[in-house]
Amino acid sequence: MSTRYPFTAVVGMDDLRLALLLNAVSPAVGGVLVRGEKGTAKSTAVRALAELLPEVPVVAGCRFSCDPASPDPGCPDGPHGDAPGTARPARMVELPVGASEDRLVGALDIEKALADGVKAFEPGLLAAAHRGILYVDEVNLLSDHLIDHLLDAAAMGASHVEREGVSVRHAARFLLVGTMNPEEGELRPQLLDRFGLTVEVAASRDPEQRVEVVRRRLSFEDDPAAFAARWTGEETALRERIVAARTLLPQVALGDAVLLQIAATCAAFEVDGMRADIVMARTATALAAWAGRTEVTSEDVRQAALLALPHRRRRSPFDAPGLDEDKLDETLERFKGDAPDDDPEPDGPGDGGPDGGGGGGVPPQGEGPDGPAPESAEAPESAPAPAPQGPGAGERAAVKAGDPFRTKVLSVPGLGEGAAGRRSRARTEHGRTTGSTRPRGALTKLHLAATVQAAAPHQRARGRSGPGLVVRRDDLRQATREGREGNLVLFAVDASGSMAARQRMSAVKGAVLSLLLDAYQRRDKVGLVTFRGRDAEVALPPTSSVDAAAARLEKLPTGGRTPLSAGLLKAHDVLRVERLRDPSRRPLLVVVTDGRATGGGADPVALAARAARLHAAEGTASVVVDCETGPVRLGLAGTLARELGGTAVTLDELRADSIAGLVRDVQAAGQTTQTAWRAA
Repeated sequence: MSTRYPFTAVVGMDDLRLALLLNAVSPAVGGVLVRGEKGTAKSTAVRALAELLPEVPVVAGCRFSCDPASPDPGCPDGPHGDAPGTARPARMVELPVGASEDRLVGALDIEKALADGVKAFEPGLLAAAHRGILYVDEVNLLSDHLIDHLLDAAAMGASHVEREGVSVRHAARFLLVGTMNPEEGELRPQLLDRFGLTVEVAASRDPEQRVEVVRRRLSFEDDPAAFAARWTGEETALRERIVAARTLLPQVALGDAVLLQIAATCAAFEVDGMRADIVMARTATALAAWAGRTEVTSEDVRQAALLALPHRRRRSPFDAPGLDEDKLDETLERFKGDAPDDDPEPDGPGDGGPDGGGGGGVPPQGEGPDGPAPESAEAPESAPAPAPQGPGAGERAAVKAGDPFRTKVLSVPGLGEGAAGRRSRARTEHGRTTGSTRPRGALTKLHLAATVQAAAPHQRARGRSGPGLVVRRDDLRQATREGREGNLVLFAVDASGSMAARQRMSAVKGAVLSLLLDAYQRRDKVGLVTFRGRDAEVALPPTSSVDAAAARLEKLPTGGRTPLSAGLLKAHDVLRVERLRDPSRRPLLVVVTDGRATGGGADPVALAARAARLHAAEGTASVVVDCETGPVRLGLAGTLARELGGTAVTLDELRADSIAGLVRDVQAAGQTTQTAWRAA
């Protein structure tokens, strides 16, 4: 058995350790979401928490961890009656991002169920995590169908497995802990709200603290057992403190004045629903118990707000999580009323960590993590020169994006097999049943009618004598289903001087931002290529983080000539590489331009047409967002769309509430346009 890194040996990260310890004291707080850059020991701290949790009393032999004091009457292994109890260590169950549905919720033996009428059920990870920790690393990359099961289990405290008339239910109450790197995409709002607390972590910028991190890590890797032994005393003391806080928790008083502060704070920050109020109340109570007090103070409420509200106050996917602490202090002071006076204690959590000095029994090694270095200022505004420009020359400062709007549906034609999403048609594990096939490997989705039809002609030859159907492995049929997939939406944005009028570029950025919002909702990957001056660049490689794309778009300056061919060729290179990395994810190219080509060679128009035909030859679905304005229009964007084999839409037509028809299949529409153009 491998030795885990001790929790008390983690350097810094006071908020993270405090949030984890509060959940250890009161699992009702609802878990922790840890957001942060890669390499910040998020997973190390979470895995170390399991070693601190007290043992769990369970019914001997129960696969579903029933409590002997109050066993689940509906337990599949029950009824337990007076079954003897035993104790085992608390479990931390890890849910892999690529896990199957059967691995998460459990699997039924369909063959036994059909042939013998026996509910042969193999428990999944939800059953194993009952009364323990369910840990999801990179939770933002979890498939939608697994998230749906997590949401159901978290809401009901139970998992239901339904398969063709066979039903199994078991308790599934667990502490949900997830880690994620925001650069790889955000969580669905429903799952985000299920995490009680959230913590932002970043690597410290203090050299002394970084040295201590490296020193401890190298020491651990040299001899894990000896390193862990050096921290045994601190680990034992922290474990005992958790037990003491759990014992004290029922005695903590939550007065009306404190409840008023909690409600006023949630109202002031306009959080949705009532879950935030409940989580804040539970967190403030756990903070008091952790500090050894039986009364909740205003400082407890403040700390609870900083942990429970940042991820609940986001009004759109592009809003950064966070809380205005001045506004928080003003609200708490205004509604202080008769709340107990703040009485800072030497070992209370108000001084920055779970043990006052640094949390988890470890003194802080310098200051906590600082924020990233500030971005450099944008270049000053200047008029673009008429001659071809080098990078940075003739730039206009970035303008703010216009207000986003709901866009029409842009989809890729045909039937794909990519990652689950909400954009284009695809063969998926979930969706409407469209047919059946022989299973390749383990059977996951039984097509009952097709299975019965396959078995029926052989009943006499198999010696059937009773009412039961004799089913063999060869009779089983897998259901084929059709749902929706997520695509790779690659934006190629014209940032040349012809697009540089402030009002016009603001509208263009607003349109791209609207498409990014649509991509977020449809679970797409996005990429951003920009072109201006002499060349094109990949402003953002394909990623699941639409936040990152929006940030790059906001800072995009304009100016110089229009190397349209360079932009299309750069987009072609990006798509070629992505086809090798993820061949099942189909691309959608969105070119945002007025269609002008004034740079990139002796005949820029011909070069742009040739580059466009490369995309058309490979069957890349494409749409051109025509940004041309004014009473006289050249129609160059429409010509580009025909060369791409796609279609063109104006900024007005892109709006879902416009009078133009819905764009359902961009490539099919483009082919129709191209046929008419050639005939003319």
